[in-house]
Amino acid sequence: MQITKRCFDCLISRIEYECRLVCDDNDQISKIVDTCCVKLTESVSEKSPSPEISSRIHRLACEMMGENDPYYDIKNKSNIEALSVLAGVDDMLVSFSDCCLASVIGNTLDYGSNEHKVTDNFVDFFNTEFKKGFTVDDTDKIMNLCQRVVYLCDNCGEIVFDKKLIEFLKKSGSYVSVVVKGSPIINDATLIDSIELGMDKIADRVYESTSGISEVGINLNLISEELQKEIDNATIIISKGMANYESLSEYKKSRDLPPVAYLMMVKCEPIAEDIKIPKGSRIAYFSE
Repeated sequence: MQITKRCFDCLISRIEYECRLVCDDNDQISKIVDTCCVKLTESVSEKSPSPEISSRIHRLACEMMGENDPYYDIKNKSNIEALSVLAGVDDMLVSFSDCCLASVIGNTLDYGSNEHKVTDNFVDFFNTEFKKGFTVDDTDKIMNLCQRVVYLCDNCGEIVFDKKLIEFLKKSGSYVSVVVKGSPIINDATLIDSIELGMDKIADRVYESTSGISEVGINLNLISEELQKEIDNATIIISKGMANYESLSEYKKSRDLPPVAYLMMVKCEPIAEDIKIPKGSRIAYFSE
């Protein structure tokens, strides 16, 4: 999926949000936002996947504010909150579909977007959304291909429920390679976040998506040869969140990739239109 002018307001609002997490100088924030707007306008005609352009803008903002991890406190808080919620609902998560749904609900812990607001009461929200179930549920098709999985993680908080899903896959006999971010960017999970949660003790391998470069989504031009081999040998990619969808949906047009399962909340209109599923949907969507 490529970036459009409709994505501008959402991305720039997120830039301002992350600036305000670490800076209270309005003049400096305005300078950063204005500079990012100019760079974004210059990039709109590119044919790259949307996350590659978004990543460039986020890196510019962080460089200008002198802070490489403005979401640090939010990420820690999200993990703590998610662990508390999981402790209360763990007995409910008995099937592959249950674990996928919990992981998708965790995908709502995504801060700073105009298109989506994080709930103030995640416990009640989780229980309400879990009762609703999936809007699109291809979990039977997905599970049938989970012999060798490459699992692309997304946000902190959400990764707590990802771990529960990966535990289910491992008990079912799957080989699971987990991919986290190679450097902090927005509230996405990094290697440090995954190790603190014990992901390395559950998964067969944990890979970083880049070597020290901050990238949302998955940039297949920056992954290691070892991770590329894992993808080539995978029976399925489980892709969490919208940025990974934006990346893979574009790459699939020109690259030979394994089947992909998109697990996410559809949180914005451009993605809802692209995937042809209404905004607000909870999906486990299988793509050949």
